[in-house]
Amino acid sequence: MTELGKLYGGALYELAEEQSLTAELLEQTAVLDGVFSDSPDFIKLLCTPSLKKEDRTAIVEESFGGKIEPILLNFLKVLTEKGLMREFPHCVKEYRGRYNEAHNIEEVTAITAVPLSEALCGKLSERLRSVTGKDILLHNRVEPSVMGGIRIEMAGRQIDGTVRSKLEGIRSSLLEIIA
Repeated sequence: MTELGKLYGGALYELAEEQSLTAELLEQTAVLDGVFSDSPDFIKLLCTPSLKKEDRTAIVEESFGGKIEPILLNFLKVLTEKGLMREFPHCVKEYRGRYNEAHNIEEVTAITAVPLSEALCGKLSERLRSVTGKDILLHNRVEPSVMGGIRIEMAGRQIDGTVRSKLEGIRSSLLEIIA
């Protein structure tokens, strides 16, 4: 995450908190982040210095006016005016981090070789909740290269119980014995 993303995303969260709109803006920023990542040319357009600031902000108004909270619309206009729309994903990440912290939520990614069933996701979430004391927002990412088992990534920590990891450990042990 960039410093500008932290600064602007944090400011957006504080404004949303003052107006009791944190949940609404969390949802809307996530949707916009997806839209922008699917449409990189739109971001390029909003960052084009050859277009007047007024024209760029008019594009934002025309595209999103009446569809998102006014505070978020104005935030997009500020980023557009300053040529910082490329920072939006970083702003969203900071916003989400502050929201999660304020609401005692831990985002966790479970990496598995095959998708986890709903029942397993529930059990894993419950187990992690008992360990962390936080509500768990679980994401499952499928990576066939793990072969089996599960790798948990949360709050900068990683717990690796994958088959691939265990095989690499065995390989390292064998190499130490041979050497």
